[in-house]
Amino acid sequence: MSLIRLNDIGKIYVSEGNVSVGIRGVNLSFDIGEFVAITGESGSGKSTLLNVISGMDSYEEGELYIDDEPTSHYIQQDWEEYRHKYISFIFQNYNIIDSFTVLQNVELALMNIDDIKERRKKALELIDRVGMTSHINHKGSKLSGGQKQRTIIARALAKNSKIILADEPTGNLDSKTSKEIIQLLKEVSKDKLLIIVTHNFDEVKDYASRHIRIFDGSVESDHVISEELNKTFIYPENINSENSNTDKLEPNNINKKLNEKIVEIKNGFILGKSIFFSKPRLTIYLCLLMIIAVFGLFSVTGGIGLGAMENFSKTYLFEPIEGRAIVTRRDGESLNDSDIKSIIDKCNLESSKYKLEKYLNIDYLLDNNNIEWRFSLPNYYDLSMSNARIGFDIDYGDNILGRYPEKDNEIFLYLPISHSTTFGTDEIIVKKAYLNTIRYEVVGIKYYYDNNLEPVISFTKDGLEVATMLYYFEKMMTRNVLISSKQVNKYEFSFSVDYGKVYVDSKRYPEVNLKDVVINFKSKTINNNYNNKYNNYNDFIVEKNITKEDIVTELEYFDAYKGEGSVVFSPYILLDVFKENVRKNYNQMSLFFKTNRIRDKAVKEIDNEMILCVSADTTINQDAEDALLSMILGIILLFGWIISIIFLGFFVNLCSNKSILAFKGDMAIMRSMGIPTKIIKLGIYVRMLLCVIPAIILLCIGAYLLYSNPNTNELFVYLYPWHYIVIVLGVILLIFRITRKQVKNLFGKSVRKSLKGGDH
Repeated sequence: MSLIRLNDIGKIYVSEGNVSVGIRGVNLSFDIGEFVAITGESGSGKSTLLNVISGMDSYEEGELYIDDEPTSHYIQQDWEEYRHKYISFIFQNYNIIDSFTVLQNVELALMNIDDIKERRKKALELIDRVGMTSHINHKGSKLSGGQKQRTIIARALAKNSKIILADEPTGNLDSKTSKEIIQLLKEVSKDKLLIIVTHNFDEVKDYASRHIRIFDGSVESDHVISEELNKTFIYPENINSENSNTDKLEPNNINKKLNEKIVEIKNGFILGKSIFFSKPRLTIYLCLLMIIAVFGLFSVTGGIGLGAMENFSKTYLFEPIEGRAIVTRRDGESLNDSDIKSIIDKCNLESSKYKLEKYLNIDYLLDNNNIEWRFSLPNYYDLSMSNARIGFDIDYGDNILGRYPEKDNEIFLYLPISHSTTFGTDEIIVKKAYLNTIRYEVVGIKYYYDNNLEPVISFTKDGLEVATMLYYFEKMMTRNVLISSKQVNKYEFSFSVDYGKVYVDSKRYPEVNLKDVVINFKSKTINNNYNNKYNNYNDFIVEKNITKEDIVTELEYFDAYKGEGSVVFSPYILLDVFKENVRKNYNQMSLFFKTNRIRDKAVKEIDNEMILCVSADTTINQDAEDALLSMILGIILLFGWIISIIFLGFFVNLCSNKSILAFKGDMAIMRSMGIPTKIIKLGIYVRMLLCVIPAIILLCIGAYLLYSNPNTNELFVYLYPWHYIVIVLGVILLIFRITRKQVKNLFGKSVRKSLKGGDH
């Protein structure tokens, strides 16, 4: 049995309609232990014969047998496996990977050694064997011809293959180096089949055991020079090199297949890492390209993509505060004291799984985040804010500027970082806030980076009740206050509020006896309907004897109305009446739980035949016209986002195409070495993925700097971690699709066509 047998092998080349014969009618066999020299004129077909034997080129006629097994049915994967197990190739033009070091070139052929340390040890031994230890870290591009050839021999030996094929290994060397290379080949091939194609038989005649001459694509002569040498090395049927892996895979051996897959992936990552570092300039170029891709995707997602999504977002019936639930009666009546007590007691039972954190009887301001607030700035102009939410007793942690509210006329601001330049970073600059004419003290601030969030203005619970009352009296009622007493007729006074205090001008109306008054308000019914469908007006009488505690004479916080004739009423003279009367016309209250998950479970527990309980994130349907406009705008923005991504993909593809082609020759060399295409492709993907890592790092740094800077925080919509995951996965998918297309073009040709040089 022969190791390699060719029966009537013929190779035909077709190029631009022209047909030429590479070889024809070749009948040869080769065994282990032979040193075969193939000679012939240039273009005679000797290199073609070598390419066919190595599987780097196909054949159209005859049959090639390997270990007496035919190969005419082989596909590319089979030939790769064959080269991986059997072939080590030494080329005339070296085909060394110039961007790899000597050590990397040799280690490339040792990928089937799982242990990296053992792989390195074996490579160093082989490098020392060919006398290249002093150049171990030199790149291939820096080596002389002889040094390159020695490196390639070491690489060929690293595979420990049965067959070494050498195509004009001394063609570019001087006579002294040529002799050294031939002697080295002779020495290392004692237990292998060595086939050398050479134009100068005299160089190898003292070492060759067999001489084959090719003429015009056919075997002109084939004679044995040394029978003794051929008898010395008999090819045993069970010969297997330590790394050849010639055993067939057992069909049911799942663990073995899994281990091979793991090794394949591991080698792909090692190869990708080597490629990544082998060409620094090209790697930097690709990293910059990936940075552009990542930041481009970040920009279009933050600028257009999320804007498009907002048009498809839900519309909430209430302000969706974390853990908030809304309670009302199913019959439409207002909640009475008994209802409220029953609900609160039910949540606060020791056995309850849904502990109530806090509650608010009249939550009117919570759902009115379009109220305009004014902040008095030090430079004498006001800043308006109309998108702030109202809250109470909110704990934002310890890292705050100032303190939390303690009094009813104090507020805490939770603001985007972009406001920090106005409101202060080291101390609170803006200390006065107005809700209509109601004045409050800003005692604490905390800034946040998420510009998707609305600002929050937080009170104490009592402070929010007073603010609701004052806002209601000023906003929802007529601005006329009728004050009557026993001594005088009714007078009409202007109603105004400042610092949470109601006042009248006693100097202008000296007849008024402030110790015994009746105040009559004509009020509009308060309700929680956004569209204000109900416009009922109710009159209710507030009768209260005013004491000294109800009149504030110290006006240190008064600005505009400070004077002798001012008498200030405390708002608390109206608070109890407000609660008593407004509760009759206000039919909901808010419960607050620790989380939405707990809230949702509590809602199911509280909701019954009499009490309706819903979560604050209950949605409502938009008007058909508004919904249509939002959808159209969302589709337009979404289309722009998709177009931007497609354009970005074309840009990356165009710029990265040449970088892939730069590795075309290196990929062909690897294929000729028998490195499986799967590993090479995986290495290319890994190289591209490694180029994304700097872009991801810079994206994180850039996003932090962008959102933490007050001047740039509002430039792009704030992105959450899952957005960054989508961006990274999107870039990886983009790279995968682009690289897949480029790799397909790289591996579409045979190895021979991808390599440089080689005659027919």
